[in-house]
Amino acid sequence: MSVFVSHTTIDCHDAYALSEWWRVALDYITDPDDPNEPGHEECPIQDPETGHTLLFIEVEDDPLPAKRIHLDVRPRERDQADEVAWLLGHGATEVADRRGKYGPGTGWVTLADPEGNQFCVLSSRAELAARR
Repeated sequence: MSVFVSHTTIDCHDAYALSEWWRVALDYITDPDDPNEPGHEECPIQDPETGHTLLFIEVEDDPLPAKRIHLDVRPRERDQADEVAWLLGHGATEVADRRGKYGPGTGWVTLADPEGNQFCVLSSRAELAARR
């Protein structure tokens, strides 16, 4: 079992402006059912051919942190809690637990690999579907 990269996250001060800049530069698209707008704190853009997604997230850090780009991963078969436990057993360390940030069943856990590179573990697709 393993995780897969859901998207690449970029910390920034203005998620909308930066996502729009990269959207044009890369010829990516936004979700027509949930377009990015000024003031949005999270703005995803996507490659229309491959589905690769960049997610721009606003952070208050000033200056911005040195490690501004990280992977967000989603469990393939396990649920989020089991995946976090497995990754911790595999040598990851917990940085922050933000589960429930936006209500029950939401959020992520920030972990670091053995060299300190941070990544976030999201809910599995099955967990997302169960919330709908």
